[in-house]
Amino acid sequence: MADSLDVDGRSVGVTHLDKVLYPATGTRKAEVIDYYNRVAQVMLPHLWRRPITRKRWPDGVESAPFFEKNLPSSAPGWLERRVIEHSDRDAIYPIATSRADLVWFGQQAALELHVPQWTFPPDSDAPVAKPDRRANRLVLDLDPGPGVSLAHCAEIALLVRELLAGAGLDSYPVTSGSKGIHVYAPLPAAVSSDGARAVAKQIATSLAAERPDDVTAVMAKAVRAGKVFIDWSQNSSAKTTLAPYSLRGREHPWAAAPRFWDELSDPDIAQLGFTEVLARVAEHGDILAGLDDAITAPAAVAPDAAVAADTPAVVSLSEYRRKRDESKTPEPFGDETHRATTRSDDTDVEDDAGPGLPIFVIQEHHARRLHYDFRLERDGVLVSWAVPKNLPTDSDQNRLAVHTEDHPMDYADFAGDIPAGEYGGGHVEIWDRGTYETEKWRDDEVIVRLHGDRIQGRYALIKTGEKNWLAHLMSDEPRPIVPDSLRDPRPMLATDDPVEKLSADTWAFEGKWDGYRIIARYIGGELRLTSRAGIDMTADFPQLSSLADDLGLIDTVLDGEVVAVDATGKTNFTLLASRDSTSEPFTLKLMLFDILYLNGSSLLRMTWEQRRSLLDEIAPVFARDPAIEVPPLLSGSGAEAMDHSRDKGWEGVIAKRRDSVYQQGRRSRTWLKQKNWRDIEVVVGGWRPGKGNRSNTIGSLLVGLPEHTGLRYIGRVGTGFTDKQLTALAEELAPLRRKTSPFVERLDRPVEHDAVWVLPKVVAEVRFMDWTSTGHLRHPSWRGIRRDKLPGDL
Repeated sequence: MADSLDVDGRSVGVTHLDKVLYPATGTRKAEVIDYYNRVAQVMLPHLWRRPITRKRWPDGVESAPFFEKNLPSSAPGWLERRVIEHSDRDAIYPIATSRADLVWFGQQAALELHVPQWTFPPDSDAPVAKPDRRANRLVLDLDPGPGVSLAHCAEIALLVRELLAGAGLDSYPVTSGSKGIHVYAPLPAAVSSDGARAVAKQIATSLAAERPDDVTAVMAKAVRAGKVFIDWSQNSSAKTTLAPYSLRGREHPWAAAPRFWDELSDPDIAQLGFTEVLARVAEHGDILAGLDDAITAPAAVAPDAAVAADTPAVVSLSEYRRKRDESKTPEPFGDETHRATTRSDDTDVEDDAGPGLPIFVIQEHHARRLHYDFRLERDGVLVSWAVPKNLPTDSDQNRLAVHTEDHPMDYADFAGDIPAGEYGGGHVEIWDRGTYETEKWRDDEVIVRLHGDRIQGRYALIKTGEKNWLAHLMSDEPRPIVPDSLRDPRPMLATDDPVEKLSADTWAFEGKWDGYRIIARYIGGELRLTSRAGIDMTADFPQLSSLADDLGLIDTVLDGEVVAVDATGKTNFTLLASRDSTSEPFTLKLMLFDILYLNGSSLLRMTWEQRRSLLDEIAPVFARDPAIEVPPLLSGSGAEAMDHSRDKGWEGVIAKRRDSVYQQGRRSRTWLKQKNWRDIEVVVGGWRPGKGNRSNTIGSLLVGLPEHTGLRYIGRVGTGFTDKQLTALAEELAPLRRKTSPFVERLDRPVEHDAVWVLPKVVAEVRFMDWTSTGHLRHPSWRGIRRDKLPGDL
């Protein structure tokens, strides 16, 4: 049974008040609702005219939460709404203006309320309004890494305060209710979100430069141990931060608690629970009163301040109607501006989300080709996908789903024949229907739990192109489920052999990239980049952390190459190897060319052609990321591919048999490579002093190749170095000095006379023209150290 609360003259339906949302403390939903009711007076000014994203835990904090942006159709009519246009659809957000709004959020088990740093302008009372997204406050999120206490985080927050004061900005600290501290600063005038982010980044990076041992402004998790990460990115227009006074969905009911600056000097500072926050509000009022004074009005907390929205959101079915002739097809058409409908009693399901769950329907559609139409009720319409092979029933499967136009709600009951010649002509029947729960609904990712007669379970829909999505049945087992063979993956290697006589019907051709071979393993939200030798290089390339954001829910293992692209657009290994010391401009990129694992399925036994097809399916998720690229294949024969690579100045061409399977860690003749020049990987065994202007440093390196009997000498490398590289090499080789030669053979006496021997641990790459008759390199030139390889790999 549902009860209702009268909150300032508004009736809020409440259910399951005794449900325990925080098992560790026994905190019930009734207490959560009471907290938001009592804290509303101080919380609402900091939510004023900001779109609210809710993070909900309907089954308590020990269950999986989900983010919710769009308001459900069951939301009360008096809740103020704003529509924000996204790339492919509009999202309806709530705007909190009254105590009743927060009580309703508590009833929804929306424990966390997240808002951006911008507001809608005061004159945007229309239901549809375009925000200008100008920030009116700044936030810096101080996140302590492993081994860092809240007290140390507070010490860094005090330094942030000094920097903000130096910029003429007052600031306010808020312990986040999780691990860290948010530092807010009101801006004297609204600025672009990009401008606010630039200011925040400058503060974060300057403090990281001043305190490199305990502060970082880099987002990669691999570099955060022992440091406080200052997240400046939350000032972006698309980002949100937990609102002040919001609860947290943690083990204990902690809250984002405003603090006095004096408290941050307390070595025993701790996060505060919601009862402590209420006690502080009773004693001190709103400690953050100065943060949003300039943009809120006194009426912001009055129950009648908002203009009530008496009707649900209006959506358009114009695209649906444009494709059909109402006089020729029996399909339902709905109203021209169809409003959210009330479902019939047979689909009503009582739950915390409101009087009933939304419906889904799957219709079997015998058009020109048999397919299945999957439809989800959303904002008064049926959001629809055409699924050629129906939804998968095995978590090892991924099925193509093509997004189509929204359909009217009464289409959920449609079964019959669409006349031949009309759009979608053919027989339609209902294959399954039921209700569903939303775990996540974003522009590019939807997660729902279906409750049908024939289909049940958690399904993910992941956008991979303009209209193409992947449908995936999510396993309820803990993620990730990764085969043992892919827990420490090694790349497949190509054999040196000419490719110019190979045909395109049997072979596919790719560019050969001049960089570090990398396996990118993204499982369960954690990104790990490993070299060909299995060395973890995640921290070496923080610029590639965006790969995790691109992939989102897609668990995968990808094969590729990290390259440095110079000002001419060519890959340049020398720039990559010296990237930390060079002043020459370059762009770092990860070129992806194979996929070994996808959402629970090993792809190692698939053919190259099948794997490439799957890689192309997910490639669109990288479309807006300048650091990630899936290069196109080269058309034509091997000879044409080689001509193209020479025209482009590439290193060469890789040829792959279309029917080849992936052989981890093995060099196979089903993959071939041909270079346009000759490179070799060598081991440094010593060096000779220079002469003239190099008399105080290295003149040439003595290099060799490891064999079963030891290190075989193949010559001296004395060109291709910059002065910075020579200095860095001298420093790196100094601790490796030894008294005897590491080479198995005696070198010429003039070479041995002044040689400085080193332990053979440094692997480098050298470019050369040919071999001499004595087995030495002809005209060798230095390219750089291969930090991704060990001597045993050669």
